[in-house]
Amino acid sequence: MGDNPMLKFVGTAQDYPSKRTASERAHDFTEISRSFHVEKAEEQASRCSQCGVPYCSTHCPLHNHIPDWLRLTAEGRLREAYELSNATSTMPEICGRICPQDRLCEGNCVIEFSGHGSVTIGSVEKFITDTAWKEGWVEPLVPGKPTGQSVGIIGAGPAGLTTAEYLRAAGHEVHVYDRHDRAGGLLTYGIPGFKLEKDVVMRRVQRLKDGGIVFHEGFEVGRDVTLEELRQRHDAILIATGVYKARDIKAPGVGAPGVVAALDYLIASNRASFGDDVPGHADGSLLAKDKHVVVIGGGDTAMDCVRTAVRQGAKSVKCLYRRDRDNMPGSQREVQNAEEEGVEFVWLSAPVAFEGVDHVSGVKAVRMRLGQPDASGRRAPEPEPGSEFTLEADLVIKALGYDPEELPKLFGSQDLSVTRWGTLRVDHKSMMTSVDGVFAAGDIVRGASLVVWAIRDGRDVTEHMHRYLKAKAKAGVHAQERELA
Repeated sequence: MGDNPMLKFVGTAQDYPSKRTASERAHDFTEISRSFHVEKAEEQASRCSQCGVPYCSTHCPLHNHIPDWLRLTAEGRLREAYELSNATSTMPEICGRICPQDRLCEGNCVIEFSGHGSVTIGSVEKFITDTAWKEGWVEPLVPGKPTGQSVGIIGAGPAGLTTAEYLRAAGHEVHVYDRHDRAGGLLTYGIPGFKLEKDVVMRRVQRLKDGGIVFHEGFEVGRDVTLEELRQRHDAILIATGVYKARDIKAPGVGAPGVVAALDYLIASNRASFGDDVPGHADGSLLAKDKHVVVIGGGDTAMDCVRTAVRQGAKSVKCLYRRDRDNMPGSQREVQNAEEEGVEFVWLSAPVAFEGVDHVSGVKAVRMRLGQPDASGRRAPEPEPGSEFTLEADLVIKALGYDPEELPKLFGSQDLSVTRWGTLRVDHKSMMTSVDGVFAAGDIVRGASLVVWAIRDGRDVTEHMHRYLKAKAKAGVHAQERELA
């Protein structure tokens, strides 16, 4: 292969950044993996086969130029690698940490199919941008030439922040409204620090603030202002609230003290990591310390909950899921991390009741078997008759996913059209809702999904909003000309 810095996958084995031992990492909320050293990043990047059809890129929602920045990394051209990575993503170091690469880019790597183990794309992506921050290569957000137009963005999660950045760079005045006291959405309050340390999110937010984007934190549309009143302030609106309404379980005893929602539990834990006073920790209602914890669900939120409970000093942590390991929606890497940290998985099991009079004391469950595929193509779980059993529990965390809130009612805007699932209905050619000048992006349109898809939606809606604003400005000029005539 001569001096070719690539195609080293035959002689160089796949390697990931070393993880701290389970016993060490189970006592803190610091990220579990160390970053690559430069030599290791170059080595692992050099394993890329530079294939003609890069399935890694086509299966990335952002269509990142992965083979190109892997080659630049292998050649030691890290600044160029960062600039190329940054060209398609507003948060590459965040995606490098929390994307399920095993289901996206790495899971579709050509050399993975050949049996050599995929390129460790996410770890290299994280290394590139972390290096850029350290070296001062991440440039400030520079506003474009002022357009005289104003945009309001409801929701400071990944979709809203992405749109805010691009529209500010285009010269618009941008205001971001969020119900929480810190921006970032689930990046800040939903994802634990052992997957995404909070200073990584906060430095991104600060860059946007330094670029002149105005954040209105602790601000609720519907409480502090109606959607219509917000429309009067701005030339266009983006709704990027995400989905926060927790799905529930219909079972006797589900309302007992000690049965809590996953997001309440995770927000309390993340607030504590910021040093906030957390009533749910002070009274123990949202704290796992010295408790037998049962988490119900099989997605990434459930994995976040079980691993948080370990770190809070639970006596035992069990995850109850109605399907088997191969059919769970969460990342297999997260399952492995949880098992290493002492979490017990109770597969093919579902709750039927919650025991306890004044406080939950146990979960009564039934064994399940997988039947015929349902409408989604997944085999539907069915209960095994006579297979009931009970798990001891002082704290039960429901991690069953999220649905949209009733935004037309919440925002005081009955003109907002929703789908039968409660998500906002948009014209997919323009990403505009049923209300003129009001756009929507992210989970509030597609349902609970991945951060990388929210970034993609934020990027896409920017083009539609910019086109709308240009047309509106042009129409305003014509109206003024008619008045003068």
